[in-house]
Amino acid sequence: MQPLAERMRPKTLGDYIGQQHIIGNGSALRNAIQQNLLPSLLLWGPPGVGKTSLAIIIATELKRPFFMLSAINSGVKDIREIIEKAGDNNFFNQNKPVLFIDEIHRFSKSQQDSLLGAVEKGTVTLIGATTENPSFEVIGALLSRCQVYVLKHLEEEELLSLLKKAISNDEFLKHKKINLQEHEALLRVSGGDARKLYNALEIVVNSTSETNITITNELVLKTIQQNLALYDKNGEQHYDIISAFIKSIRGSDPNAAVYYLARMLKGGEDPSFIARRLLILASEDIGNANPNALLLANNCFSAVNVIGMPEARIILSQCVTYLACSSKSNASYMAIANAMATVDKTGNLPVPLPLRNAPTKLMKNLDYGKEYQYAHSFENNFIDLEFFPETLSGTKLYEPGNNAREAEQRAYLKKLWKEKYGY
Repeated sequence: MQPLAERMRPKTLGDYIGQQHIIGNGSALRNAIQQNLLPSLLLWGPPGVGKTSLAIIIATELKRPFFMLSAINSGVKDIREIIEKAGDNNFFNQNKPVLFIDEIHRFSKSQQDSLLGAVEKGTVTLIGATTENPSFEVIGALLSRCQVYVLKHLEEEELLSLLKKAISNDEFLKHKKINLQEHEALLRVSGGDARKLYNALEIVVNSTSETNITITNELVLKTIQQNLALYDKNGEQHYDIISAFIKSIRGSDPNAAVYYLARMLKGGEDPSFIARRLLILASEDIGNANPNALLLANNCFSAVNVIGMPEARIILSQCVTYLACSSKSNASYMAIANAMATVDKTGNLPVPLPLRNAPTKLMKNLDYGKEYQYAHSFENNFIDLEFFPETLSGTKLYEPGNNAREAEQRAYLKKLWKEKYGY
């Protein structure tokens, strides 16, 4: 018997749950499907949110031939064979075939290059699925020929709807008397991943021979813990390990961090993927507490891409242990989050006149740049000038962390600005 997740795969847009921001009535993608004017697409989102299902549904709705490749086990030869088949099919069929590539971010540059001609000529309409930012993982030439749609984690109501639908409609589950008394543990285990949710539900149901089953949080947690290996049979554990890896470094535990590093490398993870995560972490979780962290992470990323495995493991280990042992601060991360929220709230406030650029005589006549004072012309290279738009004067967005380096920054800012920002 097929797994529950496969049995419950939606067949039409009407059955599809979630992602209404991209396929809801009036959306650009929905309109393109209805008008049969489908462009090549990249579906970017976390695992288990319906990327594969959406691709299949699109091809079905448009009555187009559907070809599917997985980037994990496909090479250039496989791509060319599929494109040749699609071309032959296209010759006899007016509907342009859809080529779906799962985990397209795992394709090398040469593999992605081999897709270009078919996409440009219209031999196929490409739909690529990726859990990684396509700006980093997809070559520019291919990216420019595709529209990117971002899929989101499923919300609680959507996950609950999936559970109820499976219990009521699945050919196997509907013959049992399942009482979903509590659902919080199932949702927590899923992490917004529909596939994980279905796997967990199926494991709980199969854990007993009874036909009357009352699902509680206690039953779910007990059953999942006993069947952890089975629960991760489809590879979802990959995402749990990268999460544990990042959290171990953030938590200053080099021992656990290097353990999860080994788990990923042994599992065949792309070293560049790991190095990129370290680059982000160096700013997000360490920042100005230790500016050298970003420099080392950047050098690590470059070196890993030059050296390759197996030696890259040594470079990664050095970077991981250094970052884990470093002082931590998320002050820079919080500063930009606060600033973005402020912009969302206040909109496009006018820049103070002294700070405006004045390249023309008219602008100078309008006092653009007037009264601006060059900080380097003053003692300590500082002038008490208002840099914020008037209504935001005194707004503090950056709060230095509690560590030696940022304590110095706090003292310096307080010396300069006195009580203006509350440092």
